[in-house]
Amino acid sequence: MSILDLVRPELRALRGYSSARMESGAGGVLLNANESFEPALLGDGSVALNRYPEPQPRRLLEPLAELLGVPPDAVLLTRGSDEAIDLLTRAFCRAGNDAVLVSPPTFGMYAVCAAVQGAALVHAPLDGARFLWDAGSVLAAADSRVRLVFVCSPNNPTGALVPADSILALARALEGRALVVVDEAYIDYAAAPSLARAAAAGRLAVLRTLSKAHALAGARVGALVAEPALIAMLRRILAPYPLPTPSIDAAIAALAPQALARTALRIATTLAERERVAAALRCTRGVIDVLPSRANFLLVRFDDAPAALAILAAVGITVRDVARHEPALASHLRISIGAPAENDALLGALERATVAA
Repeated sequence: MSILDLVRPELRALRGYSSARMESGAGGVLLNANESFEPALLGDGSVALNRYPEPQPRRLLEPLAELLGVPPDAVLLTRGSDEAIDLLTRAFCRAGNDAVLVSPPTFGMYAVCAAVQGAALVHAPLDGARFLWDAGSVLAAADSRVRLVFVCSPNNPTGALVPADSILALARALEGRALVVVDEAYIDYAAAPSLARAAAAGRLAVLRTLSKAHALAGARVGALVAEPALIAMLRRILAPYPLPTPSIDAAIAALAPQALARTALRIATTLAERERVAAALRCTRGVIDVLPSRANFLLVRFDDAPAALAILAAVGITVRDVARHEPALASHLRISIGAPAENDALLGALERATVAA
């Protein structure tokens, strides 16, 4: 059975929009897309934006696919991971009939996309004070309505890594019933292998992004890795020009060898700072627990989280108030790992408040 058998039948037959740029030859005189013949005057004029970008530029697909260890035709470039989540939900879930399974607390866009599509939301909550993921609980919750199962690993906001063998076992158990989608937004910080190759082979799907470790949050470049037949089908429902030219250029530059070496150093600094900050927080009065993290953030449980939030806000430090979105996290704050000086400012503010108390 192919993954495509789980896709909505009306979409399998959809031809999709054929953009002018898809029909353009290499170079030559371009008179097919109703573009301006002359670039706008922007800054120093070094970037010409009068032409539409390639929908899926090979000059970006190829180095990204090489980095992920998969063929280029197994990769779909998207506007961040969010667009890939939305595409999958629209492709697999019929409004009012099908469902998406999530394991809260987790990334909120899975639920948002399900709601927008009119798909039901099935919960298999993480377990206990440490919010542990359990494949058995997920499988038990995956009723006949479920078409997509989202597994965030490392999970946002808990930071926990889900073992690859557990995810693959779940995918095998759900084969022919639902597609397992692994969100690897933070995998670069986990010192763990990606499941991208398994996704390209058709066993599941993987979401990746250049927003985190590659420092391109403002460029909004993401990718979906899946079997080539599914990628080809999703291209038919993707917007004609998902990535703007400056974002494409920024992503290509970020995947150059020198930039990748810089990324590796930045990741190493982040990991060292993560452990330093976690150790310091565990010794801070008012902190009940710091969950183990394999991402670039920490989920911290306070005896009075609103007070800690106010203390940090008073000195201009913003952390994530996760309780606003997830009642199970009422005592928690999610703290991103910043530059060493930023982390020192955070720890100093909490320490000063403790001394003052």
